[in-house]
Amino acid sequence: MSEQAEEALDTQELDRYECRSCGYVYEPEKGDDKYGIHAGTPFAELPINWRCPVCTAKKVAFANIGPAGTASGFRENLGYGLGVNKLTPTQKNILIFSALALGFLFFISLYGLQ
Repeated sequence: MSEQAEEALDTQELDRYECRSCGYVYEPEKGDDKYGIHAGTPFAELPINWRCPVCTAKKVAFANIGPAGTASGFRENLGYGLGVNKLTPTQKNILIFSALALGFLFFISLYGLQ
């Protein structure tokens, strides 16, 4: 892993936070229009009385889920799984659905055999 990637993992300023009650994800890059929170505001700088815009849960009900577009999971587990654990969620979706499409094409091609 490059030094810049590790540095990005260590800073929590742009990390996303997920509400454990309803699943809403606060993304600092987007902010929160409902409460007038400007884009670029880190979760730690949100007002103490800020609540989830979906279910009105308090800030303590949120869990850090890391920055957007990074591989999910714990850093020490990213080396396992034949490299698949290092894929971002978007890359995993492409891999899964491409394999399903290929399997479907193979299945349909069986109708061509006589």
